Amino acid sequence: MGRLAAASGSTDLGYPAGAVEVVHRARKRFTTSRREGLHQLRHYYASVMLAGGVSVKELAEYLGHADPGFTLRVYAHMMPGSHDRARKAIDDRLFRPRAVSGDQGATG
Repeated sequence: MGRLAAASGSTDLGYPAGAVEVVHRARKRFTTSRREGLHQLRHYYASVMLAGGVSVKELAEYLGHADPGFTLRVYAHMMPGSHDRARKAIDDRLFRPRAVSGDQGATG
């Protein structure tokens, strides 16, 4: 006697004979491509972490990359506002306001 069809006309799981076979035939394997699968979820995770300020070295460790340089090459375009941060760093250093005494240069 087969596992799916018992002599009583039902499966050993209690379903009518043939029901399980129909379900197995109707079920299709769900497949994904790199475009919408876990690979994209991994990229999303990396972009959220970078936007949140996680360092590339830490992200490389979280993603299981042996070399942070590889992580940087893959995700450098996702680094938030790196140009703005670089400009601000230089502006802050070179063009910081200087204290001016109120008496110098005053006429009166």
